[in-house]
Amino acid sequence: MKVAYYAPLPPARTGVADYAAALLAALRRHGDVQPNARHAGVALYHLGNNQLHRDIYRRALAEPGIVVLHDAVLHHFFLGALDRAAYIDEFVYNYGEWHRALADDLWRARASSGFDRRYFDYPMLRRIAERSRTVIVHNPAAARMVRQHAPGATVVEIPHLFAAPDLPPAWEVVRLRQSLGIPTHAFLFGVFGYLRESKRLFSVLRAFDRLRQTRPDTHLLVAGPFVSADLERAGAPLLNAPGIVRLPYLAPRDFWSAALAVDACINLRYPAAGETSGIAIRLMGVAKPVLLTNGEENSPYPPTACLRIEPGVAEEDSLWRHMFLLTSVKECAGEIGLRASAHIVEHHQAVRIAQQYWDTLCAFRH
Repeated sequence: MKVAYYAPLPPARTGVADYAAALLAALRRHGDVQPNARHAGVALYHLGNNQLHRDIYRRALAEPGIVVLHDAVLHHFFLGALDRAAYIDEFVYNYGEWHRALADDLWRARASSGFDRRYFDYPMLRRIAERSRTVIVHNPAAARMVRQHAPGATVVEIPHLFAAPDLPPAWEVVRLRQSLGIPTHAFLFGVFGYLRESKRLFSVLRAFDRLRQTRPDTHLLVAGPFVSADLERAGAPLLNAPGIVRLPYLAPRDFWSAALAVDACINLRYPAAGETSGIAIRLMGVAKPVLLTNGEENSPYPPTACLRIEPGVAEEDSLWRHMFLLTSVKECAGEIGLRASAHIVEHHQAVRIAQQYWDTLCAFRH
């Protein structure tokens, strides 16, 4: 069987590109899988909330196949891909004519779409879910969103893939911590990836400032670019606080050095977009404890394999308490990290995930 494979691939600087490259390599052990192939038995389309997926989305509608939803909220994709009239029409297609005025309001207020809950409450999935032969998602929240928009859609839940990396040697990790000015005994938290409003960076920075008042030997690494200049300017004063170090976008090898250098990862998402964080999967895979927003997206993880942070008004206090726990009980971080790694090995390994994809592709080929 020949599979046409549509996805952004490296050097595109997205988590979807990294995921797609790892899955492509794993799928090729099963059969003929070719990027952008024509006259294939089935097509696999990777979709996310990024304009890199614009042509892929159009092709997925024109030539239906199997769609992988990396983000189950495509609202922000449409805000960037459509003009006002087309956006309103798409919103109405999803939610009915009686929502036309709401669509107009959302279009005019789109500058706040990164943090306004309304944009996450309307995923706008109906067209792609109805058109596709099946929809692959990574978590129960995404599956629920698809079924709400297209009750007749075939939905397959496949866990997010973990591709075991070639890890840098220990001396590189030690050298990185030294270059950042992190003492050997200090506890280092890390925030990785594109810095957008939903990653709750301001809550993280305030909780860290509170923690450092009683734990001055703690540090925070913030690695990744801001998604907007306005957000970067707003965060600058907090990022200049003692104990915080900044790194830009990290190439794969540098990312893994930094991932091994931290003692715990903070990976919050609120409002959530139905996504499973690839960063969380990677850090858990290398036995690091990860602090995650408590929500349906993260419900498949065992409660002993991660730390769950309550969203909303309790978020900052919940985060501080869990950070305090990790820095107070020496064995806690290591034990949670080992349980996280065991879960990833059992449920997320590339060989296992590729087999589930291949079975799905075979079931829906022409």
